[in-house]
Amino acid sequence: MKFEKNTALDFVLNDLFEHYRQHVVAVDRITSALLEAGVVASQADIVNDHIAFRTLGVAHMGIASFEKIFLAHGYRKMDHYHFAAKKLNAYWFKPPSPNYPRIFVSELIVSELSDAAKGVIHRYTDAIVADPVDSLNLGDGQQIADFLQRPLWELPTSQDYNKLLEESEYAAWVIFNRYYLNHYTISIHELKEGYNTLEEFNAFVEGLGIKLNTAGGKIKTSGDRLLRQSSTVSAWNNALFADGITLQIAGSYVEFAERSVLPEFRNIPKSQLSPQQRRDGFEADNADKIFESTYTAQIKDKG
Repeated sequence: MKFEKNTALDFVLNDLFEHYRQHVVAVDRITSALLEAGVVASQADIVNDHIAFRTLGVAHMGIASFEKIFLAHGYRKMDHYHFAAKKLNAYWFKPPSPNYPRIFVSELIVSELSDAAKGVIHRYTDAIVADPVDSLNLGDGQQIADFLQRPLWELPTSQDYNKLLEESEYAAWVIFNRYYLNHYTISIHELKEGYNTLEEFNAFVEGLGIKLNTAGGKIKTSGDRLLRQSSTVSAWNNALFADGITLQIAGSYVEFAERSVLPEFRNIPKSQLSPQQRRDGFEADNADKIFESTYTAQIKDKG
């Protein structure tokens, strides 16, 4: 994933990926192995299916705020997804052209949490009295990039983090990581043969000593069987909290997606296929299990 920085959107996406790559060791390990195997010639040859962000559903924030950034750059809001057990809502956003990644934005339904958890979240977010995106020049890529790396509330204490972790691992992840990029996604079907199915690619990744998310199975498959997804699990990151305590917490991870050709286009030679002729969108059941790539049970699982 690399863009030519001709537009503000290019700048933002490049900046997001560079910060993410520096903090998620699996990204460079996978890229280096693909380069060594001759599967790709550079990171830019890897097609990014989508990127994902997590938000909190509180006043002046959440999806309604975050989406303004990408709607201003030609993205279109698409399907809604609801995850009742995890207390989440989500939408995906279609890019202005196929060379850009889809965007998946989820939001914690804070109002459905316990009073104790709500109290923790509001203690940090109530100081935000206006939508922070409204103060941005959305035509300025540098300003947007800086905003996405800037904390919007104070660093939490380890005690508050652990309180949230007991009830919602998603809430705990967001209270510490804020708008940090949650994951990027390699389009497996765009790779050369021998690597372009999830069975092959998962075996390749596990051969590097990288653990995969096993929630719902290593391969999560949509009802129509046209979208298949896998992901690594987050590594443990040492995080320093406001009370001076350092804990090992979940960071971000890498996802892999395999989008099959739609039935009406199956007779078209692969070299002539366009991205629009493959399965688009997302699948709630798949996404529900992908969320668990940052869950403690997955990270601790020995596989």
